[in-house]
Amino acid sequence: MISIKFQLNDPDTTITNLRENRGKQGLSLEDVAGCGMTFNAVDVETANSDRSTICQIGIAHVVDGQISDRWSTLVNPEDEFDDFNISIHGITAKQVQRAPALLEVREELRQRLRGQVLVSHTSFDRSAFETAMDKYGLDQLQVYWLDSAKVVRRAWPEEFCQRGYGLKNVAHYIGYEFKHHDALEDAVAAAEITLTACREHNVDIEYWIRKIEEEIYLKKKRERQPQSQKSVARKGNPDGELAGEALLFTGELQMRRPEAADYAAFMGCDVKTGFSKKITILVSGIQTSPNIKSPSGKSEKHIKAEELISRGYDIKIISETDFLSLIANHQPPVPLQTLAAEKAQQK
Repeated sequence: MISIKFQLNDPDTTITNLRENRGKQGLSLEDVAGCGMTFNAVDVETANSDRSTICQIGIAHVVDGQISDRWSTLVNPEDEFDDFNISIHGITAKQVQRAPALLEVREELRQRLRGQVLVSHTSFDRSAFETAMDKYGLDQLQVYWLDSAKVVRRAWPEEFCQRGYGLKNVAHYIGYEFKHHDALEDAVAAAEITLTACREHNVDIEYWIRKIEEEIYLKKKRERQPQSQKSVARKGNPDGELAGEALLFTGELQMRRPEAADYAAFMGCDVKTGFSKKITILVSGIQTSPNIKSPSGKSEKHIKAEELISRGYDIKIISETDFLSLIANHQPPVPLQTLAAEKAQQK
């Protein structure tokens, strides 16, 4: 399997940056780099709605892409059982009466899981362990948690990007049958789903880890930036009505600037982020920046455009209202990567 290393454009980016604000994450990506196709998958069942009331644990150990060991145990949650939970997994208070409490299972978990990638389907199992460890005053598991539901959404986006990525549904999609809501069966199913995603894309576990880390980092970075500073550079649709135009925004817009850029690119404009003599359309919004010094209240981009117009350059300065009128009769833009794919198929 191929292990792909993502390279981010920001030279200051390190794996430590990628782990920013990861809560109770035990290990970093550096700690599990080179894991290849070796990992553990886990699932738990709980006695009631309190996630700390773990009553069953199942673990599947995968070595070099093959499930090499399966382990499960009942756990005495030292708490009451809810009839609803019993109806789901079938485990009762009587069945766990002589079972070990989590405190007694902790060393077994440490030996089986420590220092490795631990896959769970959705964050429920991670949350259950974290709250249960806090409940007993135990150290958190020293593992790198990987959510297989996040892997699924990226491995098969057309089927599971927004919804339907529950364990049973995804298992059915890949043709894997199992007894749902048995912790060991669910753990094995999560392992099989993750392995299938790796095989179909010819990648390993580290690929998915890095891909998810990268997306989390970039999302946080975008959220930290003021809207006006976010990159809105777009390559124009060559079949759009305004193909060949170079468009630049200045000032605050009523609509989100990335959305406006998408519309402009869909209509054919190359959307720029900086002023140059190649600009042919300047969309001027409301000027609210404290950095504007001109008596007219116009932005530096606006003033430069007017200077070039006076020298014979063909530049149109339009308001956001004009821009909205321009795009009013057009459907929301098709993602440019989709257009590119369609173009490639036609060649």
